[in-house]
Amino acid sequence: MKLKKTVCSVFLISSLFCSSAFALNNSDLDTIPGGFSRSPEWFAGPEAEVDYVIPTDAFYQGSNPEGSPIRASLGIAFKGGFRFNPDTKEGMLYKGLYQGVGVGLKTFMHQELMGKPAMFYVFQGAPFHHFGSRFHLGYEWKFGVAVGWHHEQVTANDGFAHTLSTAITAHMGIALKMSYDLTDRWSLALALEGIHHSNGNTSWRNAGLNAAGLSLGVSYIFNPQLQTIYTSPELTEEADRKKWFIDVMGFGAWRQRIIHIDPCEAIPNPAPSYLVPGKYAVAGVQVAPTISLNRWVAVGPAFDLIWDKSNALQAHWIEMPWEEGMYFTPVSFKEQISAGISAHAELTTPIFAVNAGIGYNFINPKGDIAFYQSLTVKTFLTKNLYLNFGYRLAGFKDPHHLMLGVGYRFRL
Repeated sequence: MKLKKTVCSVFLISSLFCSSAFALNNSDLDTIPGGFSRSPEWFAGPEAEVDYVIPTDAFYQGSNPEGSPIRASLGIAFKGGFRFNPDTKEGMLYKGLYQGVGVGLKTFMHQELMGKPAMFYVFQGAPFHHFGSRFHLGYEWKFGVAVGWHHEQVTANDGFAHTLSTAITAHMGIALKMSYDLTDRWSLALALEGIHHSNGNTSWRNAGLNAAGLSLGVSYIFNPQLQTIYTSPELTEEADRKKWFIDVMGFGAWRQRIIHIDPCEAIPNPAPSYLVPGKYAVAGVQVAPTISLNRWVAVGPAFDLIWDKSNALQAHWIEMPWEEGMYFTPVSFKEQISAGISAHAELTTPIFAVNAGIGYNFINPKGDIAFYQSLTVKTFLTKNLYLNFGYRLAGFKDPHHLMLGVGYRFRL
């Protein structure tokens, strides 16, 4: 299973750029070059970061075998990427937009407790305010995996359980970034960043790790390109025209389930939580009619249909002597199905789309909180075909499952 997860993770990251060129070279406006028909501006460089570990779990507060709080981490990364040629359609419409891949190492100064995880991720950013020709404020997000966590479960007699519980977790980050061009080839960037690691409820425990900190990076531009001030009025008008499209996506994942029961027939409030042995399959379909408000932002509703094999287990628990284990009566297929309506907002760029949604299950919300949220990244392999990597949770804090899938965009 660990090998499968590692192979899957490497595929998700490495497939990004090898297939994107096909989509970007098919410009709708033949008079303006598109995608990689002209050489992008390539850059690379190191980045160092220091983070404060937010003590959201007792493990980080000192409830661990060392009895020592975990307060900070140090990391170093190497990132490389590109900006679209300013004479291409993407370069004109998304001035300063950049994207790339990064690898990094991190230490928490408690190697026996946390290990020294390595990060592999994609990133994207863009300026949104300029303070002159060389200084600007922008955003940057990261999405990928972290591998190499020290995650072993400690025996019950010791009273400790690692809060991550898997060797591989998701690695997500969002940053506010100040950049200054020292010369035409060298750039310096200081960022305020928030970071989250989670195993996506594929294993218990899953309290995750949250951190906030500062990063300082320098990058070298191999082939500097002057930004053009010209943008075709027709191109801008077409890109910002309101247009409808429909995203149809299928996804799947695996998860573990926590149920709340009282084996002693007492009436505690709330009932104790117990981990159901084994992992359970999840599969879903999402149909999302969406309107693009402009080249950057799209909004719309979605219909979400989920099959969760672990749904309704709590209602089917059989009361037996606790030392014999946990037993359940059969759960019908109907009870394992839930359906909801959600509202979505999407940040749309040529390769990636970052989508956030909030929804409510109107069919069979049993076994989970009906109010749910999702955060996904769509990576377009062609103009319409995309891979989806995301996460669904409830109440903005309770993990549900990953959303790993494939989708197709029908443009109307």
